[in-house]
Amino acid sequence: MALIADDAAHRVEQLLLMTERLAALAAKDTRRIEAREPLIEAETDEKNRLANAYRLELARIKQDHALIQAAPPALLDRLRQTTVALHKTLDAHELALNAVKVVSEGLVHAMAEEVVRQRGSGANYSAKGALATQGGPSPTVLDRNA
Repeated sequence: MALIADDAAHRVEQLLLMTERLAALAAKDTRRIEAREPLIEAETDEKNRLANAYRLELARIKQDHALIQAAPPALLDRLRQTTVALHKTLDAHELALNAVKVVSEGLVHAMAEEVVRQRGSGANYSAKGALATQGGPSPTVLDRNA
C-alpha cells in the first residue's frame, strides 16, 4: 500500500505518523513482553500491516528521492529524529523477542530431555537375543521435573 500524498511535505507528514505509530506499537509490545503479558492480536496485526506499508514506502523513496526532497528541512529533520527513535525502540523490541525465544527453546529442550529420561534407554534384549522394541507409542507423563 503506497501513500497517496499531494506533495513532498504531505508525504513526509504521513511518513512521520507511520513512524510514530510503529514506534508506539513496538514499545507497547516490548512493555507487554517484559511484563509477561500476552500480546494483543489486533495490535500485532496493525503493527504488521503498518510495518509492511512503511517498508514499501521507504523502498519507493529510495528509488525516487524526489518524492520527499521538496519537503521543508525542518520536517525532514523531524522525520530523521523520529526514525532514529524508531530504530532504538525496535532494538529494544528485538532484545525482548529474543529473550522470549531463548526461554521458549529452553522449555522445549527441557521437556524433550525429560521425555528421554522417563522413557529410559529402551535397549533391552528379548528372549531371542534381539533388541526388544516397544510395540507402539508409549505415553509420556510430564511432571514438575520438566
